[in-house]
Amino acid sequence: MDHPSQPSVRHFDHCPWLFADEATEEQRAAQREVQRAVGGDTGIGERCYVAESAAVFPDRLRLGDDSYIAAHAYVTGELDTGSHCTLNPFTTVRGNVVLGQGVRIGAHTSLLGFNHSMAPDRPVFRQPLTSRGIRVGDDVWIGSHVIVVDGVTIGDHCVIGAGAVVTRDLPAWSVAAGNPARVLRDRREVRETGTAEVNPAAAVSGIRPDDSRTPTNRPAPHAEPAAAAGDPEPAPHNRQGVQVAATAAAPGRRPDDSRTPTTHPTPHPEPAAAAGDPEPAPHNRQAAAAGDPEPAPHNRQAAAVDVEVADLPGIRPGGGRTPATRPAPDPRAAALAVFADTARDQAAGLLDRCWDGDRYVDRPGAAPTVRAHCDAVEIADLLLGAVPEHLSAEEHIGRLSGLQDPKSGLVPEFGEPLPVAVADADGFIGEGAALYHVLCVGYALDLLGPGLPHPVRGVRDMTARHIVARLEALPWRTGAWGAGAWIDSLATAAHWNLRHDDGSDHGHGTPESLFGWLLTRADPWTGMWGSPSAEEGRLQVVNGYYRLTRGSFAQFGLPVPYPERVVDAVLDHARDARHFGPGRENACNVLDVAHPLWLCTQQLGRGADGYRSGEIHEWAERQLTTVLPRWQDGRGFGFGPGTAGPGPAPGLQGTEMWLAIVWYLADLLDRSGELGYRPRGIHRPEPARQGIAGLS
Repeated sequence: MDHPSQPSVRHFDHCPWLFADEATEEQRAAQREVQRAVGGDTGIGERCYVAESAAVFPDRLRLGDDSYIAAHAYVTGELDTGSHCTLNPFTTVRGNVVLGQGVRIGAHTSLLGFNHSMAPDRPVFRQPLTSRGIRVGDDVWIGSHVIVVDGVTIGDHCVIGAGAVVTRDLPAWSVAAGNPARVLRDRREVRETGTAEVNPAAAVSGIRPDDSRTPTNRPAPHAEPAAAAGDPEPAPHNRQGVQVAATAAAPGRRPDDSRTPTTHPTPHPEPAAAAGDPEPAPHNRQAAAAGDPEPAPHNRQAAAVDVEVADLPGIRPGGGRTPATRPAPDPRAAALAVFADTARDQAAGLLDRCWDGDRYVDRPGAAPTVRAHCDAVEIADLLLGAVPEHLSAEEHIGRLSGLQDPKSGLVPEFGEPLPVAVADADGFIGEGAALYHVLCVGYALDLLGPGLPHPVRGVRDMTARHIVARLEALPWRTGAWGAGAWIDSLATAAHWNLRHDDGSDHGHGTPESLFGWLLTRADPWTGMWGSPSAEEGRLQVVNGYYRLTRGSFAQFGLPVPYPERVVDAVLDHARDARHFGPGRENACNVLDVAHPLWLCTQQLGRGADGYRSGEIHEWAERQLTTVLPRWQDGRGFGFGPGTAGPGPAPGLQGTEMWLAIVWYLADLLDRSGELGYRPRGIHRPEPARQGIAGLS
């Protein structure tokens, strides 16, 4: 039926996708008032719509551009969405829920990012609430009457059939349905067919291919179990509007009418799992797919419908076997090998470029720094397996060793005075270049052979009481990155000091006190330390996590706490366009995602069954595709855009960091062997020592 010439607010509430094009100025002004009236910590993007009839009572709401909340939706708790996200009529979103870009949620669907505990010692209504949260990736279509329970992560590009009950994580590109939801296939599968292509919704009775409603001339057939929303292959008995031969629709029959093995029947659905709601899901959700009243106009992906035989591996539609072929070489692996060969061929030249005749500079025209010398040593070791040729190995060792103050064990910057300790009580510094020099000078000398000649006295002399007092005083709420950097330096100094064991008790309590404090202060919901902010999101927390765990858990070979929650938090952060939008990635921010993901996959597994491994692989693949072309011949990598770090000009710091990042990204994809190098210094993947007991 035609829309009214001037749609009412009630009309827009139920069809909010029309608002941007059809609303009057008065209606737009009224909508702005509706958005301003939403309570809690609220931020709503451009061209959004919030229905007047929706019950939106968030603690925190971030609604991305071109998104809407339709009629009678119920939203509480914390909801963050990307752009082009839709909550269709009667949708319920509660608890902690994060949606990526382009997420479509069908009517009457519930995303319940919280739950009750069920201990038998008290009534359910007196039980405490828990919340692990729900995470939904980019380009996801969730059909009508779906329930997603707390703690679930849905990967990018998934399609979930109407009536599904999602109780566990779904990998990227899944087409899933059922109760509990099971993966039916990969959305990227290419199916051989000679049939016409149709809109997925065309298989639903009463919906035309253009997705507008039309009256049916006959009653709908008996409902079959739900197919995946948007699944190009409807249930075999309900192939309406699809041009296929009648014989092709018969199970176990090839198009040439001879028999071929059939697929296994779908198991009988299991009872509905609890979904954070005292009222369990109905056991008979036999809904047709694609219950979304307004599938995304940008996501109308027509798909060819094939016959049963096309699902069987190695069988052609005609029934014969296809010969097995050897897979073609992976061009992505070849690209890594070409990149590494190029970097090796140009390594000596880019080091020459940053040698001013006496000392190393990050890039031509910059002042010499201690870090530049250390970066040169790291790059030469990584790419050439040698020391930079401007000095002999003995001269490199002599220069770097001579920078360490024998009394304090600290290394000041060229031309700067020795840093002063924060307090006489413990004797260790709190900030400045000397903190990072504990890492970079120590590891450069480690690569060269002898290591730091003197212990770091302030850390050696710390007591457990001193360490705990300093840890408690760190700026966890306002500067988690700085807090993590301080711990990185403290823990690395403790590592070097254990090599200077003189038989005394000095410093032996430092690692134990540090790890005891960290393990009892980690947030069980994120696995991290510190708090996000409205201005920066999780940037400080994630970057601080990398520095903290690099020097402590990773360096000492100890497992990190709550690795699943860390992966959740890091992947959520990696979708923040403020830091990972096109052209915004710098070496620090990418490394500080890549390393935690790599570190956690060592505990959680890295294969197809690893925790959120599909999303991790996709992120790593995107980053590699972006990073490799940024190499500038004869100059290396720039740190990144903007004013952070040394900026966009190619230099030693950017080159050293991005070479390590490329290795971690490639290793997440099981392709690091193509590079022919492996970091051995400050960004080494292996622990520098194993554990904290019995080391001397």
